[in-house]
Amino acid sequence: MSVQSKPSTADGRLHQVFGAPVAELYDRAVGPDASAALIRAMELRSFLALAEEQVARVRDRVHQAMAPERDMGELSAEDLRMDTQWLQAALDARLGYRTALDELLRSMPPPGRQPWPVRTVQPTVRTSLPASAAAPAPQRAGAGRVLRP
Repeated sequence: MSVQSKPSTADGRLHQVFGAPVAELYDRAVGPDASAALIRAMELRSFLALAEEQVARVRDRVHQAMAPERDMGELSAEDLRMDTQWLQAALDARLGYRTALDELLRSMPPPGRQPWPVRTVQPTVRTSLPASAAAPAPQRAGAGRVLRP
């Protein structure tokens, strides 16, 4: 299964911010007019979907190992310790991707607004030289003095 078709907890927010379902956002992200924000958002969403799948796999494995109908002789503290490490790594990755995606989406302007205000400035046209250009150049010290032998 492609990462694009895996669900993530950020799908609703992405749809809200970009105004389209995730599948369409992936199509837009590879288009020639794709914004840097959309490309980054979809990359982070892909990483998030994988991390969330890892969390679910480890969670399900631990639940299966701890099921009440399971033979206690099959329990392994070492296996559970390893699963704990895997789960911690997957949760850390999920949190990092989720935080990065949230920050990216928070920094974006609301839909329909330009990212930065546009100011038009009329160039100033001078019709005369500035006062400093019209003033005579200062004379050097000693200029105009006649030396006598």
